[in-house]
Amino acid sequence: MQSCLSTSVSQSTYKIEQGVKKSFTNNKTISLRESNSPVAEIAKKVTIRILTEPGSGSGVLIAHQGETYTVLTCQHVVANSKGSKYSVLSADGKIYPARLKAIRKLKDIDLALVQFDSKTIYPVVKLGNSNLLTAGFQVYAAGFPNYHSINKDAIEDTRNWGTKAYRFTTGKISMMLVDKSLPQGYRLGYTNEVEVGMSGGPVLNEKGELVGINGRLKYPIQGIDVFTFADGSKPSVEMFQQMEALSWGIPIAMFRQLAEDSLTH
Repeated sequence: MQSCLSTSVSQSTYKIEQGVKKSFTNNKTISLRESNSPVAEIAKKVTIRILTEPGSGSGVLIAHQGETYTVLTCQHVVANSKGSKYSVLSADGKIYPARLKAIRKLKDIDLALVQFDSKTIYPVVKLGNSNLLTAGFQVYAAGFPNYHSINKDAIEDTRNWGTKAYRFTTGKISMMLVDKSLPQGYRLGYTNEVEVGMSGGPVLNEKGELVGINGRLKYPIQGIDVFTFADGSKPSVEMFQQMEALSWGIPIAMFRQLAEDSLTH
């Protein structure tokens, strides 16, 4: 592991964008005001488990047209599934066959869309505005960890646990990369605990709106090299120490800018 780097960036790289809180409207979404329920209830209803061959990850329901539902997740969750086979586990414990929806505009971003069909009516999340997040904002992360720790020497695979594997965590925004980005769109750093398998799951604000997608865990074993920016530069040691202590996600603003129009096409 390298501890000294020839290329560094200043602390201004992760300044926080300021703004006034506001939300976007969508008639087919579930929000805190509409449901009169805590964010935890919203998260549980819209968080999906994505089952691949042989892996699994998480996702979040973002659109509904007729009997077709669209789930936003990470590209690395759905990559390389044998036979391109996918299925999804909904909040009510039902499993549906699923398929990828190809979105060319997302090719350099670690995001993907999965679709499934159901006659059951499920709520979909309201898309928020991640550009208005500031340091200290409360956020909530959800998903399905792949493993459960029985004790310090043993873990159990949760693939067949159904909805019992679901996890919901609270935390705060700590860092928002503005001038630079980590590869594949990762700009949002937060204190929530995120485990293997929660990639693709939602990051919600206090209104229950989607502001990010989980994707990178705290303290990666590869060390500072994992935090090489998309332009090839690397953080200072001080900045790296702050970055490695955070979970990292992709702000929903990136999806909205690049591919939100795909939800109606």
